[in-house]
Amino acid sequence: MDLLSWFDDLEELQEEFLFRPITPRVIDKDDPEQGEITDEADLYEQIPPELPILPLRGVVVYPQTAVPLTIGQPRSIRLVDDVMAGEDRLIGLVASEDPELDTPEPDDLYSVGTVAKVHRLFRAPDGTIRLLVQGLARFHLGKFVHLDPYLKANIELFPEVMEDDLEVEALARNARDQFEHIAEMIPSIPRELVASVVGLEDPLQTIYTISNFQRMDMKDAQELLELDPVLEKLKKLVTILTREVEMLEIGQKIQNEARSEIDKVQREYFLREQLKAIQRELGEADEQTVETEEFRQKIEKAEMPEEAEKMARRELDRLSRLPTAAAEYGVIRTYLDWLVSLPWSIATKDDLDILRARKVLDHDHFGLEDVKERILEYLAVRKLKLERQEEFEAEEKVDEIRRIREGVILCFVGPPGVGKTSLGQSIARAMGRKFIRISLGGVRDEAEIRGHRRTYIGAMPGRILQAIRRVETRNPVFMLDEVDKLTYDFHGDPASALLEVLDPEQNVEFRDHYLEVGFDLSQVMFITTANLLEPIPAPLRDRMEIIMLSGYIESEKIEIAKGYLIPRQLRENGLRPKEVSFTRSALQTIIRSYTREAGVRNLEREIGAVNRKVVTRIAEGEKKKFKINPELVREFLGRPQYFGNEEVAERTSIPGVATGLAYTPSGGDILFIEATGMPGSKGFQMTGSLGEVMQESAKAALSYVRSRAKDFSLKPNFFDETDIHLHVPSGAQPKDGPSAGVTMATALVSLISKRPVRADVGMTGEITLRGQVLPVGGIKEKVLAAHRSGLKTVVLPKRNEADLEDLPKEVRKGMKFVFVDTVGQVIDAALEPVSKKDEKKTKPKKSSGD
Repeated sequence: MDLLSWFDDLEELQEEFLFRPITPRVIDKDDPEQGEITDEADLYEQIPPELPILPLRGVVVYPQTAVPLTIGQPRSIRLVDDVMAGEDRLIGLVASEDPELDTPEPDDLYSVGTVAKVHRLFRAPDGTIRLLVQGLARFHLGKFVHLDPYLKANIELFPEVMEDDLEVEALARNARDQFEHIAEMIPSIPRELVASVVGLEDPLQTIYTISNFQRMDMKDAQELLELDPVLEKLKKLVTILTREVEMLEIGQKIQNEARSEIDKVQREYFLREQLKAIQRELGEADEQTVETEEFRQKIEKAEMPEEAEKMARRELDRLSRLPTAAAEYGVIRTYLDWLVSLPWSIATKDDLDILRARKVLDHDHFGLEDVKERILEYLAVRKLKLERQEEFEAEEKVDEIRRIREGVILCFVGPPGVGKTSLGQSIARAMGRKFIRISLGGVRDEAEIRGHRRTYIGAMPGRILQAIRRVETRNPVFMLDEVDKLTYDFHGDPASALLEVLDPEQNVEFRDHYLEVGFDLSQVMFITTANLLEPIPAPLRDRMEIIMLSGYIESEKIEIAKGYLIPRQLRENGLRPKEVSFTRSALQTIIRSYTREAGVRNLEREIGAVNRKVVTRIAEGEKKKFKINPELVREFLGRPQYFGNEEVAERTSIPGVATGLAYTPSGGDILFIEATGMPGSKGFQMTGSLGEVMQESAKAALSYVRSRAKDFSLKPNFFDETDIHLHVPSGAQPKDGPSAGVTMATALVSLISKRPVRADVGMTGEITLRGQVLPVGGIKEKVLAAHRSGLKTVVLPKRNEADLEDLPKEVRKGMKFVFVDTVGQVIDAALEPVSKKDEKKTKPKKSSGD
């Protein structure tokens, strides 16, 4: 038999079953090809109690359905050959629970199968066998009697439980309607098959026929075979069909939306083509041609470097060949827009008038002489190089590797409120350049600096080139604010990306990931700002010229308030200059009692608060000129927040409390270190959120004091009978560093000797176990903090004496400095002298042998 005849027989057999009621059938012994309808008892008599079992993979055969099967396993081929050699041609078809198994064993099969008759057999050239089988009845698997050469088992027929009521009929009709709906959404289902299914009347035949053609999970298909009665089968089938309808409707909706989008794109394409044809007929250029020509003109005017111009023209050629509806058209257009809008050749001319620049800097900022001198030096060098440019160009180049650097990269480091950011604006004004600022605080992605590659959707250049584009010049004063606040994560390290930007040897050809061509940043004057120097990575710090900005002293703050802060606050609060005036003593009261800072930010805030009180009085109808004195300051601002040297005197009046000097992110500050003793022998404890280095300094101070107890006339048995507790107030604030060593040692000696520390003395320095005092950093900030707090004497390491040159003359003249090499010198300078009464008590008694 050929394959074509085999398929014809399949179609005939399926059509025959569709129009017959589902009555049990058997095959007449005299005519096995045709068979005849007999009653159910005759059918069961014709089916033997023992049948060969053919395992099925991924398919369930139902009673009264015709199904084609493909057989390839050797044991299955042997089974079919033996069955075809017999007279009844009956086999048991049972589905495997795991369709992936090649040779399922008895334990791998479901317990319910279908008795079937083999109608046709076709042997394919590849060695497989194609079968056409007809399902007859359900059965339960019994005991397997043979496993070789193929499976053979006892079976027990499993009759259908029929029902005849309205609910069964309604569910059967619903199942037929659902199948018809599914067929409408699946063109591959023949219309004749749908018509045949719709014409079925028998509920059971409806179930098995639809299940035979409907795609479903293996477990659901087997459950439909096993379920009883018919009502439950129908409920299960309707549930499966309903879910399938919903899935097909969603898929059809998605397909329709996609098709409509495609149709829309095609429609736009055809309309654009028609528009182009009309424009050609009218002698007009189309939109794309006009846009391409505009880009071509912009490229010529931009005066790009050779590499950038070559890239721009290549991308323009690609753009001209693409349809405007193409997705890549917008990407290339945006890229070209960025290329032509950058200031490749646009630069502002420097104002090299040194005297004018000095006036501008002095007008905008009080003090800050180091920064002003550096800017004037830069302008002077630029001026001289321009005057001698022809002379240098005539000389023969000696160094072919190292080019002449033109830009400058400064880093302003100082506490908040000292004018770092505003100083950048003043520098730009003095030089006649444009000013641009970006904040780097919290930036944690390298792409923020270098941009994203064009392969990403929504890619754009980094913040450096974005700022250059906004300022529209290639040589602005570019401020990178808060460079010490950079962070990093898995996206990359932005500080490392800044290395190329801030390196004069490399930034002549800065390559953004988006542009992929070099942009010259060597003409840019970069200024970075930071509160602390330590968080800046060493390679980045090495590329910048560090300029330290320390805090202001009281006299400087008063001048800044008079010249800058008060006028600005008057304008911001709508006051006239004649309506409000501040006395010097009022400003001193605000500075000493309401602020404690290195800068002037809080000072301006308090001046603004005073002005707002005045505005309120004026709004209430009070017509008079306000002269702000200390009494009005206390009335307007309330109780003082800080108490200056009064607080120091009060706290150091008790032995065991010493005043240290500390360096903080906001400048310098004073630090109280308290020591107390109590009976016991538990030892030494430290509190106050102390870091490891500071704890080690405390232990070193204690060890030194214990080792020199005799030299300081201390009680020999004090440490055996007393527990010592060392505390640094402001416990919520973390503290660390070695510079509090001398203060801790002084507090311990003060506690044990009961000699209070002088109220006007502050100190700083690291100590060793041998009592040496080592130099520390931040001297200028610490001394200014002592000056703000009203201290008169500062004890410093001898090797820090040279650091006093950085202090204002007013501070150096108004304070006494004691330079020490040993802790003993610190004790002599810091503690109150021993009274005669105490001296007699502490004087050691002579032994009887003396």
